[in-house]
Amino acid sequence: MAHSKISSWLLIVQLFFMLLTKSNAKVPAIIVFGDSSVDPGNNNHIETIARSNFMPYGRDFAGGRPTGRFSNGRITTDFISEAAGLKQTVPAYLDPAYNISDFAFGVSFASAGTGYDNATADVLGVIPLWKELEYYKEYQKKLRAYLGDTKANEVISEALYATSLGTNDFLENYYTMPQRRSQYTIDQYQAFLVGIAKNFITNLYNLGARKISLGGLPPMGCMPLERTRNIGNGNECMESYNIVAVNFNEKLSGLVMELNKELPGIQVVLSNPYDPLLQMIKNPSSYGFEVASVACCATGLFEMGYACARYNLLTCKDANKYIFWDAFHPTEKTDRIIADHVVKTALSKFLA
Repeated sequence: MAHSKISSWLLIVQLFFMLLTKSNAKVPAIIVFGDSSVDPGNNNHIETIARSNFMPYGRDFAGGRPTGRFSNGRITTDFISEAAGLKQTVPAYLDPAYNISDFAFGVSFASAGTGYDNATADVLGVIPLWKELEYYKEYQKKLRAYLGDTKANEVISEALYATSLGTNDFLENYYTMPQRRSQYTIDQYQAFLVGIAKNFITNLYNLGARKISLGGLPPMGCMPLERTRNIGNGNECMESYNIVAVNFNEKLSGLVMELNKELPGIQVVLSNPYDPLLQMIKNPSSYGFEVASVACCATGLFEMGYACARYNLLTCKDANKYIFWDAFHPTEKTDRIIADHVVKTALSKFLA
C-alpha cells in the first residue's frame, strides 16, 4: 500500500515537472540545418578533415571537452535553444550518444564545410544540404514512432527551424575553386544560391515546417583568414567580400517576403548576424573584447580545424577577450551575443 502511494506521488511529481517544462518552453523543439556555424558534431561521424573533435576546441564547453563544435564552447543554436526554454545544447543527429528522446526537443543535421551548392559540400567531402533534408525525413519517422502521429505532427508544425548556410559557398567554393566562377558572375551565383534556398524552404514547408529562421551571412571579409590574405590593404577587412555578404542578405530578405506571400501559414524570418558582428569588430571594447583582427587559436591568422593544435603555445589563455576563436569561427562569447540579438529581433515572434 505504502509502495503504491509512493509510486502515485512520484508519477504526480513527474507529470508536474513535464507540465512545467512544457509551459516554460516557447517552442517544442529547435531543428537545425547548415554548416560549421551550427554543426555540434555531425562531422565527427563522417570521413572528412573538416573536424574539430579535439582540443583546444571545446575547452570552455561543459566538462572541458571537444564536441565537434567549431568553438571554444557552445554555438548560437545552443543559446537559442536555451532562450526557447529547451535544453542548453542542440545535439548532433549522427552522434550515437543521443537518441530520439533527446532529438524530440532539438536536433542538428548541420555539417561543417557544407553550403547551399552541392559542389561546396564536395570540396571537403561533407554532408550536402539535400542529405541533411533526407536525415530530417528519417527523423520524422523516428519521431512519429516515438511520440505517435498526433504529438509528432504538433512538434513538427510548432518547432523552430533554423538554417545557417552560404559562407562556404563563397569562400570555400566560388572564390577558391574555378568551376562556378567559369559558369556564373557573382550576382548570378547569388541568384543560383537563393533559388536553392527557396526550394529547400519549400521542401521543409511541404514536410510540415511552419516557423523558419533563414540565416544571413556574416561580414565574411572580416574573418581573420580573409584579413590575413588581404596583405595589400594592410590586413584590413576584405570589403569586396563584405559587399557580397550585404547583397546576398538583401536577396535573402526578398526571398523571405516572397515565401511568406506564397506559402499559406508559413512564418519565415531572416536572422541576420551581419550588423551585430560588424559592430563588435569595429568597437570590440564596447562588448568587452580586446582583440578583433586575429583569432585565439595558434597565431590567429589562418589556423582552423587540425591546424589548431592542442599544444600550440601561441593559443590565447582567455577566449573571452577575442571575437574569433579560430580564423573562421567566432568564440562562444561572440556567438552568445549574436544569439541574444537574433532572439530579441528576428525570433521574438516565436520566442516571446
